[in-house]
Amino acid sequence: MYKYIIFLFLFTIVTGNSSAKYSFKAGDSTNVPGAAIMLIEDGTPVNTYCTGYANLKTKELINSNTNFRLASLTKQFTAAAILILVQKGKLKLENTLTSIFKDFPKYGENITIKHLLTHTSGIVDYESLIPESTKKQLKDKDVLKMLSRIDSVYFLPGDQYRYSNSGYALLALIVEKISGKKFASFLKENIFTPLEMSNTVAYENGISVIKHRALGYTYNGTEYEEDDQSLTSAVLGDGGIYSNLEDLCKWDQALYSEVLLKKPLLDSAFSKATLNSGKKIDYGYGWEINDADGIKILQHTGNTVGFTNKIVRIPERNLSLIILTNKDDTDVDFMSKEVISQLLKPTDEEDNETF
Repeated sequence: MYKYIIFLFLFTIVTGNSSAKYSFKAGDSTNVPGAAIMLIEDGTPVNTYCTGYANLKTKELINSNTNFRLASLTKQFTAAAILILVQKGKLKLENTLTSIFKDFPKYGENITIKHLLTHTSGIVDYESLIPESTKKQLKDKDVLKMLSRIDSVYFLPGDQYRYSNSGYALLALIVEKISGKKFASFLKENIFTPLEMSNTVAYENGISVIKHRALGYTYNGTEYEEDDQSLTSAVLGDGGIYSNLEDLCKWDQALYSEVLLKKPLLDSAFSKATLNSGKKIDYGYGWEINDADGIKILQHTGNTVGFTNKIVRIPERNLSLIILTNKDDTDVDFMSKEVISQLLKPTDEEDNETF
C-alpha cells in the first residue's frame, strides 16, 4: 500500500502548484472546476480523489459519479464497436471505404477499416474542411459529406501514421451502416448495458440525458469561464461519449476478460500496428501503446474545449489510472507520467523511500 501513499503525495504536489496549468485551486478556490481521479489495482479502486466543481453556477461538487466528456477517450469504444461487428462476422478489417459507402470517392478504394483504426489512412482532417460560415454543430454524417467532396489524401494508406479524427467519425458511421442501428444505440446495447455502465452515453443533444454532468471550462488568466461546446462537439465517433470513474472502472476490468471481445481481438487492439515499410507505430485500435523498461503501457489522452482526460492501463501489473478533468489546461500527461513512474519502481527501491 505504500506506493499509493506516493500517488497521493504526487497528486498533492501537482494540485498544489501555483500555475493554472497544473493546479485545480488557481484563483478563487471557491469557484473552480476540478478533477476525478482513480487508481485501480487488481480490479479494486485503491484510491479515488475528487476535487472542484462540476458546475460553477450550481456549485455541484465533482464526485466519482460525475460524468465528463471523454473527448478522444471515446476512440477506444468506437474501436471496440467495430471489433464486436468483426467478431459477429458482419465486418472484416480489410473492408474498404468504397465497399461500405458506395458513393465514396475513388481514393477510398484502398483505405481499409484497419487503416482508419490505426490512423494510417492518410485521410484529410475534417476540421480543415469546415466552411468558415458554419454555425451549426457538425455530426458524423457531415464528416462523410465533406470527405466525399474531395479527391485527395495526405499519403497513401499504410505509408505513415497521422492522428485522424476523420477516421473515427467514419468508423462510427460504419457501425451504423453495418449494424442498422444508430451509433449511440449500438454502444448502449453492446457495451454499456452488458457492463452495467448505466451513466455512460454517446451524447446527442435533444435525445440523450447526462446525469451529474460536468460542464467544461477554460482558464482566461484570471478566472474559469464556461467553454463546453464547439462546432465539432456533436461528432460522436471521435469524441462524443460522456462517462465517469465508476463506469470507466467497469470498462477497464472488462478488458481483462472476454465478456465483450475474445482474446485474439483484444490482443490485436493492444498491439502496435505495422506500416507498409514494416515499421511499427505506437498505436493499436483506439489505444496508444508504449513501454517502460519492457512493461507494456496502454494509454490515451482526451482533450477538447473544457475537458482534459487520460486513461493509462498497465495490464502486466493489473494497474490502471483514470484522470478526468473539466478544464482544458490540465497537464494530464505530466500527472500520469509522474504517478506511473513511481508505481513502476522496483520493490526494493520503493521500500527504501521515505518522505
